[in-house]
Amino acid sequence: MSIKENLENVIACIPEYVQLIAISKTRPVSDIMEAYKWGQRLFGENKALEMEDKQHQLPKDIQWHFVGHLQTNKVKYIAPFVSLIHSVDSLKLLMEIDKEARRNHRVIDCLLEFHIATEESKFGLTMDEVESMFTVPVFHVLDHVRICGVMGMATFSNDEQLVRREFRLLKGYFDTLKQRYFQNSDHFCEISMGMTNDYRIAIEEGSTMVRVGTAIFGKR
Repeated sequence: MSIKENLENVIACIPEYVQLIAISKTRPVSDIMEAYKWGQRLFGENKALEMEDKQHQLPKDIQWHFVGHLQTNKVKYIAPFVSLIHSVDSLKLLMEIDKEARRNHRVIDCLLEFHIATEESKFGLTMDEVESMFTVPVFHVLDHVRICGVMGMATFSNDEQLVRREFRLLKGYFDTLKQRYFQNSDHFCEISMGMTNDYRIAIEEGSTMVRVGTAIFGKR
């Protein structure tokens, strides 16, 4: 099927309150423009230099989401334009994002990435690490970043119950942080979970953002 048909099929499965991030990593600009032509405006990339290059070539009303592991020395390439960084997995990275955001006279929205999968290879924080981060004095002077929620990747598995448990764990982390630290922060409202293989389950378990690539653009 075409990108248009794929996009329509995915959108038909997603409630209006859930944002669809079209994962365009490794995809040519022509594919992104095809999705753009049919109304898609949120795109996700996992390499800073590739994202910077595409941003220069494509319409400026695209909202770019960074979804991969972000090295501190690459933050400067995306800081001028990135809409949301999903994958903050350390205080060091958050401090670097704050520094580059300040340099660009803007506030950058971020999500805290939690490790919820059984695979050790995936990145992410534990709840203890996040709560420790919140106690460090420097965290409270980072005024050019805004924590808007959480992100996580479930185990790549056909075991639906395992995937559900992991998504419920992330939703639990979100609820705990909201209650303890962000009760009066309307901007702390996002749960980024769910990809092509499991986004329907993720939505059932409370996702507000799904990151879908293959189901829109086809297999690489």
